Amino acid sequence: MKRREFIQQTAAASALVGLGGIGLQSFSGTTKKITILHTNDVHSHIDPFGPEDGRNPNKGGVARRAGLIASIRKENPNTLLLDAGDIFQGTPYFNYYGGELEFKLMSMLKYDAATIGNHDFDNGIEGLYAQLPHAKFDFISSNYDFSNTVMDTHVKPYKTFMVDGIKIGVFGLGIELEGLVDKNMYKETKYLNPVEIAQEMSRILKENEKCDLVICLSHLGYNYRDQPEKPDDLKLGKATKDIDLIIGGHTHTFLDKPTVVKNSEGKNMLVNQVGCYGINLGKIDFYFDMDKNKSASGVSIIV
Repeated sequence: MKRREFIQQTAAASALVGLGGIGLQSFSGTTKKITILHTNDVHSHIDPFGPEDGRNPNKGGVARRAGLIASIRKENPNTLLLDAGDIFQGTPYFNYYGGELEFKLMSMLKYDAATIGNHDFDNGIEGLYAQLPHAKFDFISSNYDFSNTVMDTHVKPYKTFMVDGIKIGVFGLGIELEGLVDKNMYKETKYLNPVEIAQEMSRILKENEKCDLVICLSHLGYNYRDQPEKPDDLKLGKATKDIDLIIGGHTHTFLDKPTVVKNSEGKNMLVNQVGCYGINLGKIDFYFDMDKNKSASGVSIIV
């Protein structure tokens, strides 16, 4: 099956979800379509898996992802491309180039923003900082306080985008580094409570910035059922309001389509994650009516 046919069939198979408590009956007139593409935990996988790979033969690879992204952008220019962290570590490319190649290729693919995962500290915070000139996109993290590190002023808590008259706010959340990453690697980076920060960021984006769509780039992990005290994306979605989509990472969770979660006000929001190693590309389409009521549908596309 051709990739374009696959996109059309999977998109048709994904059901529309009304967001913000709005029913789908309102979508009878003119609508605007915003496409969000996303990756997570690519882990320096530049090349596709070989034909002999037992689990993922002939899947992934930056070149294939580039072609897929280009075809989607051609279909809908109103598209953002985001990454939920752990860009580094996993192949000899990182061992040799230290992240330079990953950032250069993401820049060529025109990523709009990324958040920071725990493995992005694997060459130390100085190693991450050293590669920033190769990234032509912004890093977003609101619960890592970098004020006493070399990364100070180089990471934004959030960013807004205006796409076809729709204002989109994106903020980032990182996992607790203590016990996961050697202290010498992240130095004086401070971890702030992600639920509290998410509540504040979503309030700012919704009320102050007047965003029509609020997205969280999260590297917390999808769900820790056996650790009720540990923050994860599903808990975050239930504990907050005004977030429309959480794009997740860290747990390498392969979802065929976004999970629908009821937020703290009982309204629908979405949580998605597309596994790891660049095997899948997440594609979520948001539809806005003339009053900016919104619905969404989403799929994971094999690269």
